[in-house]
Amino acid sequence: MSAGVGGGVGGAAGAGTKIERRDFLFELGTEELPPKALGQLEAALREGIAGGLASAGLAHGAIESFAAPRRLAVRVRRLAAQQPDQAIRRRGPPLRAAFDASGAPTRAAQAFAASCGVALEALGRERDEKQNEYLWYGGTRPGTATVALLPGLVSAALEALPIPKRMRWGALEAQFVRPVHWLVMLFGTEIVPATILAAVAGRATRGHRFHAPRELPLRAPASYERTLLTRGKVVAGFAARRERIRAQVAATAAQAGGQAIISEALLDEVTALVEWPVTLAGRFDERFLALPREVLVATLQDHQRYFALEDARGTLLPWFITVSNIESREPDVVRNGNERVVRPRLADAAFFWEQDRRTPLAARCEALDRVTFQAQLGSIGDKVRRITALALELAPACGAQPARVARAAQLAKCDLLSAMVGEFPELQGVMGAYYARSDGEGAEVASAIREHYLPRGAGDSLPATPSGIALALADRIDTLSGIFAIGQKPTGTRDPYGLRRAAIGVLRLTRERTLAFDLRALIGTALGAQPVADLAARAGAVADEVYGYVMERLRAQYLEDAASGVSTEAFDAVLATAPRSLLDADARVTALVSFLALPAAASLAAANRRIANILRKSAAAAPAAIDAALLQPGPEQALHAALVRHRPTVEAALARGDYRGAFTVLARLRPEVDAFFDGVMVNDPDARLRNNRLALLGELRALFTRIADLSRLPG
Repeated sequence: MSAGVGGGVGGAAGAGTKIERRDFLFELGTEELPPKALGQLEAALREGIAGGLASAGLAHGAIESFAAPRRLAVRVRRLAAQQPDQAIRRRGPPLRAAFDASGAPTRAAQAFAASCGVALEALGRERDEKQNEYLWYGGTRPGTATVALLPGLVSAALEALPIPKRMRWGALEAQFVRPVHWLVMLFGTEIVPATILAAVAGRATRGHRFHAPRELPLRAPASYERTLLTRGKVVAGFAARRERIRAQVAATAAQAGGQAIISEALLDEVTALVEWPVTLAGRFDERFLALPREVLVATLQDHQRYFALEDARGTLLPWFITVSNIESREPDVVRNGNERVVRPRLADAAFFWEQDRRTPLAARCEALDRVTFQAQLGSIGDKVRRITALALELAPACGAQPARVARAAQLAKCDLLSAMVGEFPELQGVMGAYYARSDGEGAEVASAIREHYLPRGAGDSLPATPSGIALALADRIDTLSGIFAIGQKPTGTRDPYGLRRAAIGVLRLTRERTLAFDLRALIGTALGAQPVADLAARAGAVADEVYGYVMERLRAQYLEDAASGVSTEAFDAVLATAPRSLLDADARVTALVSFLALPAAASLAAANRRIANILRKSAAAAPAAIDAALLQPGPEQALHAALVRHRPTVEAALARGDYRGAFTVLARLRPEVDAFFDGVMVNDPDARLRNNRLALLGELRALFTRIADLSRLPG
């Protein structure tokens, strides 16, 4: 069960009127829902109903959601029985159109009064900001009863659920992710009259398909989960059922003398598959423990949805735990059935393991040319050759030995042709590392084959070897460049090639491993190797797109981290300088955040905005250099002298990438900059003086924009 708190929405139906409140329960009973989508469906339904209540102005308390294999439900605590009265204010026709020359009302005035349901004399008059006078009507519309709003509100929430493909059932026109069998809608103790998805609302839920298949009448929403638990053998709340499974698995593992390997993803999936969880331990032949750990875990976990067991040292045990959806009177029969199912699975894995090792990885390289990577981007063999070249270019920045990088790149995709990866695609890279060691390849080469897929997702570990880091970056940059080159960049809802994940991987690898390389140049190299016929003419534009896409992911990371202190405008100020390296961008952003905390920052940012506007309007007239002889005594000469005095220190700081130090020196220019704008007229009638002042401002702005464009900061 998930809960959110809503409240304070709406108010009294009228002055001094107290609105009645009751609990509301909605439950949709279906055939078994897709387990991997259940959590998302639950959250979306809860948010959809919450949004509908907010739009309707209905006050309420906590909103709780429930999800089990055959049901989705939402309960709203203390829901107002009626909308608050709605104030109505309507503007009518202008007076010149509402009355004729004699002052008699026109048809427009009469029609407006009729549409408001009042006599013409009841209408008021008002003036707009231009002093034009209009007829207007002010009144109150009584709020609608909640019971009349709920069917439409629930239907809209169901229609908005993220369901890629809906299905029909029987001869009905209704469509949902699975056939619907029952509907509960209770407002307090009363049934809400409604027919949704061809189901008529009632008060009867249903229990477990086998333990309690009968209807279970509900008196009121408050008794929902208790009735299902005690009479229906159903744990309705997803989170409660999940924790029950976790506790049962841990206890059963302890009884078997081990501890369970509990994957959160597997726990979610099992939770979505059972209503009444019952755990059982089973055994398999110890000879299968000779298989690689990942193969055993994948067989048990991904194929069978079993939890593997290990001892205190992390060594796998010949045990597994299954979670049944039934409390059997003969648990040994259930256990034996699961053991019979897993035995041939493990035997197949053992066969694949033996067969694959008979063919060295290197012997599979040629066959990669016969496997398509992407129709417009060639074969996997083509991709391997591209990432080999990119990885070699990255090797110095990663501290990797070129020979190891090249060998790892050549072998990195060969395990895709193995029988084991064909059966367990999630083991690509992992099996390649095992097979490389079996073939006698070096330790770093074998590790790099495994590591080049890292990080696979948020929070995943990063490659540890220099070759693995270079290869991981090369693979992602090749994919980003190639997919953008063929115009298949991701949209807000579709990212079939995982480009967002690839870009985030590039960011994590670069920032967390502190790698300094020219991202723009590398993207250019990657694009130059893509087999896309018309790419040469637009390579620059595509490179900008790829670079911009990676930078937008960097912006998102800054904005999601409140502690970073980075605003979108600050990031834009740095992005305007088009930093070649992600580390360089990081350094600039960090320096800018520190600079903005200085007392001089606001004044200098304002000066940069002013200078940018002046130079934009006078760009054609600005000379290339300052003529010191034309500088006038006072603020003008003082600003120039300050520039001359501080420029060497700023240039030295910039040369070593010390942007914070450069900003610290630039902040010392504030008194001279302020005095210049207070005492000097830039647009002097004398063209020579005017142009010389523009050149002075241009040099000042150029020094700042070596780090960031402060004119992009808000005023």
